[in-house]
Amino acid sequence: MSARYAPSANVIELTESATIAVSARAKSLRAAGRAVIDLGAGEPDFPTPTFIREGAKRALDAGATRYTLVEGILPLRETIAGRASAHLKINDVLPDQVVVSTGSKQALFNSCFVLFGEGDEVLVPTPAWTSYYQILTLARARAVIVRGSREHSLKATARDLEGAATPRTRGVILNSPTNPTGAVYDLDELREILSLAARCGWWVISDEIYREISYAAPAPSLLDAASGDAALGERLIVVDGVAKAYAMTGWRIGWSIAPLAVARAICALQSHTTSNASAVSQHAALCALTARDQADAAIAAMVGEFRRRRDVAVSMLREVKADFVEPRGAFYLFIRIPQRDNDAESGTTFARELLETRDVAVVPGAAFHTPEWIRISYAAPMEDVVEGVRRVIELLMSS
Repeated sequence: MSARYAPSANVIELTESATIAVSARAKSLRAAGRAVIDLGAGEPDFPTPTFIREGAKRALDAGATRYTLVEGILPLRETIAGRASAHLKINDVLPDQVVVSTGSKQALFNSCFVLFGEGDEVLVPTPAWTSYYQILTLARARAVIVRGSREHSLKATARDLEGAATPRTRGVILNSPTNPTGAVYDLDELREILSLAARCGWWVISDEIYREISYAAPAPSLLDAASGDAALGERLIVVDGVAKAYAMTGWRIGWSIAPLAVARAICALQSHTTSNASAVSQHAALCALTARDQADAAIAAMVGEFRRRRDVAVSMLREVKADFVEPRGAFYLFIRIPQRDNDAESGTTFARELLETRDVAVVPGAAFHTPEWIRISYAAPMEDVVEGVRRVIELLMSS
């Protein structure tokens, strides 16, 4: 049985996640017998730490198999609120301001869906994670691309954002450390952006999923930028989760911290979509966030290995004078691909040729609205990173 399908207006402009598509293509080629090096993946290649897995087993044995509150179990929300208050110098974050969701992607979707609607414009410093643009489309809002300068590691400044604003501007989505570049906004830059947003009455959604994967210095949160000035936090939503820093991508636990009225709206929305996140996953996340000594040691070991891989890859690229953004966090390298024959999609062309002729999968920059770039993930074994980058350089030099 088949029927002609005409997509509804809800999804007619929706496109598949480019990062997921690259990973799927790499897996299909591997299944066909090709020895593909996958440098497209956006997840740590480490197992979830043993103490977290053991905590999940204890929770299962104790009966953590039933529905929870839509917003999540209270001990987890108390822990998240406490960390935001104590570690980020905010004194009044309440558990009721926290909603636990099925991954940080759902927390982002929930936030955009309850804050923005038809006719609203939301500023997105670009390049940015591909799902921001699609999530805003689903909310019937318009993503406004704001490009940062190459000299500023492609980060958008408060002045850049102000220059892109119109009377329809309702918010900004920030991400630091940044996917796809690995750039990190410093505290002064965040304060300037948050101050601008407060003056203009904009909502700010801060995606901080990579914040604990930082190299030169701890990456500041927008809660740090709001510290000491309650007005700066009045329209701030912080999104985070356990996926990246705790190697828990498959557990699907994220959360939002928002003003009470926004948190209640997010909870109501989630009650009609997915309801609560997985009960056992919530208990695993609680273990990750409360067993601090073990967690800190696991994170330090993982970040140390990411740093080693980054340093080797960066050294290789510098030797050939490649143009790339210096990554100070996350686990990505963003490399500019020179145009050939006036090819405006040089990154896409390069990524396709790299996969088909040299068996290396990377994400074309077009996924992030920067078609002359590619993104490499060094969340892969060192030998794969070295060999993959060597093949990237080989193709670059032959272009």
